[in-house]
Amino acid sequence: MAKKLYVGGLPYSTTEDQLRDAFAQAGAVDSAVVIIDRATNRSKGFGFVEMTNDADAQVAIDMWNGKDFDGRTLTVNEARPMEDRPARPAFRRDRNDNNGGFGGGARNSGGRW
Repeated sequence: MAKKLYVGGLPYSTTEDQLRDAFAQAGAVDSAVVIIDRATNRSKGFGFVEMTNDADAQVAIDMWNGKDFDGRTLTVNEARPMEDRPARPAFRRDRNDNNGGFGGGARNSGGRW
């Protein structure tokens, strides 16, 4: 059965092919994904590798965890399931956040400068 591995500490220039090739040294790789930031379209410095079986996954962890990969130290371990996150509140400005508007200030409060 396939096992998914978390790979942290990747150089930001790492491609999915480079990640796949590196982990293929440990065994058969089903998939390799580098996580990309949607806003900047650049790598976030981590990814996931899915190994074909548990034995190859353990070899990959032993081979790469704490080791240098293109000048950066990798963190490799079994990926945990994604946890449910609370919904993010919609953006809202409060009256007192001083982000624009015409409230407050000496001139508007009737005071003297």
